[in-house]
Amino acid sequence: MSEERKSLNFLEQIIEEDLANGMPKSNLRFRFPPEPNGYLHIGHTKAIGISFGLGEKYNAPVNLRFDDTNPAKEEQEYVDAIKEDVAWLGYKWDKELYSSDYFQQLYDWAVQLIKDGKAYVDSQTSEAMAEQKGTPTQPGVDGPYRNRTVEENLDLFERMKAGEFNEGEHILRAKIDMQHPNMLMRDPIMYRILKKHHHRTGDDWCIYPMYDWTHGESDYLEQISHSLCSLEFKPHRELYNWFKDQVYDYSKTEYPLLPKQREFARLNLSYTIMSKRKLLQLVNDKVVAGWDDPRMPTISGLRRRGYTPAALRKFVETVGVAKRDNVIDVSLLEFCIREDLNKTAPRVMAVLDPVKVVITNYPEGKEEWFDAENNPEDEAAGSRKVPFSREIYIEKDDFKEEAGSKFFRLKLGGEVRLKNAYIIQANDVVKDANGDITEIHCTYSEDTSKKVKGTLHWVSIKHAVKAEVREYDRLFMDEAPDSHQDKDFMDFLNPDSLKIIEAYVEPSLVEAKVGDRFQFQRLGYFNVDNDATSDKLVFNKTVGLRDTWAKQEAPVKQEAKPQHAKPQNQPPKKKAIDVIQQLGKKYTNLPEAKQEKVKAEILELAKDVTYEELQPLFNTAAKKVGTRIAVALALGVLLENGLDKNSEIQEFIDKALEDSNDVLVAEAQTL
Repeated sequence: MSEERKSLNFLEQIIEEDLANGMPKSNLRFRFPPEPNGYLHIGHTKAIGISFGLGEKYNAPVNLRFDDTNPAKEEQEYVDAIKEDVAWLGYKWDKELYSSDYFQQLYDWAVQLIKDGKAYVDSQTSEAMAEQKGTPTQPGVDGPYRNRTVEENLDLFERMKAGEFNEGEHILRAKIDMQHPNMLMRDPIMYRILKKHHHRTGDDWCIYPMYDWTHGESDYLEQISHSLCSLEFKPHRELYNWFKDQVYDYSKTEYPLLPKQREFARLNLSYTIMSKRKLLQLVNDKVVAGWDDPRMPTISGLRRRGYTPAALRKFVETVGVAKRDNVIDVSLLEFCIREDLNKTAPRVMAVLDPVKVVITNYPEGKEEWFDAENNPEDEAAGSRKVPFSREIYIEKDDFKEEAGSKFFRLKLGGEVRLKNAYIIQANDVVKDANGDITEIHCTYSEDTSKKVKGTLHWVSIKHAVKAEVREYDRLFMDEAPDSHQDKDFMDFLNPDSLKIIEAYVEPSLVEAKVGDRFQFQRLGYFNVDNDATSDKLVFNKTVGLRDTWAKQEAPVKQEAKPQHAKPQNQPPKKKAIDVIQQLGKKYTNLPEAKQEKVKAEILELAKDVTYEELQPLFNTAAKKVGTRIAVALALGVLLENGLDKNSEIQEFIDKALEDSNDVLVAEAQTL
């Protein structure tokens, strides 16, 4: 078997085998068949990526077909949103089709099945039919209307179509086998009466075909070669084939190709709801602002939050195609958008929680404009000018009156570098009646060559632009909010999933347009929201610079035992840096799930590490890649806490970016 063959996923292997067995490549045709009863979500990106990805790989057409058989739940709004989402992801469909295009043909085939004794009208209540259907371990029993004559069935079905009966009075069922081991084969429903207005056919029909009857026959009419769907449809495959085989006898001359259904594992994401019904509940109950709320897992919500098509496609590619369902950690999705925006997003300065800094030895009325690099990852991004003046804002968290050696930001008597500007020293503070700091008085030095450990972002008060920042977090606090039998998924809503902040941003952002994406330095990635106007800037937080949830989920430290319970000869507690080094040694040998736990532990330990302790590990041998990953993780925490990125740190990052280990490269990219 060739290397190329080994690299194929199982769906590609099926297609390659069909081609090897004589299927002409020109017969390959795929489809993406959403039901227009809601907006597409992150789970659909996998199905979209698989079908359209195969179309790209084999240069084969892909249809976008709306399975619109339930007018009670389907709307044109959803059709339009789905088309927008698929196009935004970068995919082009061959034909835009609808199952409703085939209503007449499906009806004609149903009449033919009745004539052949393979379908009948049942007039029982749904409760009676459910009772007769049996269970997975008990066979069903025939109902009283199963042996109606062909003439009676044709008459009733025609009158159903004519609107003579109320909803629920009659249904059309396939006549297969009420004792079949697969319950889906026990005379499944083909048509029900629904006196609802259809978004495309209006009031032309009052009977509508069921999904199982419609879906396979639509594939057949479109001559789809491979009908790809998620694993929950695997039990339906037998019924799919039965219906397909019946209509083939009626139309094999006109439609010679029989589709092949194959199933793949759906995409499940931690901390996320994928049910359209439950997502609709969030919308209807006003928990979110709509289907495109940036907290929603919908593609439109992710787009509004600042996600890119490239990040979503990379995420789907990384997850891969599997045969078994599993849950993907949402941190992988967040990693993909960080990786993409790190390369493409311009760097700017914004202060979300401001405190005033007065530089007492800087002349009043003076202002300067400094050059600031737009993106160190992209040489072509160029630079911009940022203004500096006597009074600036910094983040409140970036100052403490008194702090230990591990605090790399501003403290009384301490010095920090202002990004792109001068070095300042804090000398005094002004407080209000409550004892809260209202001003920090500093002096500046023009000697920017001095070595200081901390670097802060800032904005000039005189030039600052007010902006509304919507700081989003995960909507649910539980990894699987809809998996608890004794609790409702709404019980796990995160009360802090949205914080609205009045922030100050540098003046270059005045010209920012809706959808523009930026890195607010030291804070995270943000984009301009749809609500922004020329008079009011509104930004959404897309994702932080690092995974803060990994820190929250770090193992809880055990409570210290009472002093008298300590053994007399207890060894001294290991230093945090030694534990990090030890964890790093085994990091690359751990399974992915265990790596996440160890990563969280390293991030927690890094809070107790000084730069002087970490720096000697920068020169760890390249082959000890686990230790280098641990160093990168710890370094990220120090940088986040204000450590200045000096030449030693940059050299470590540059070497890591050139490494062959993908995990190390990924961590280095976040730095």
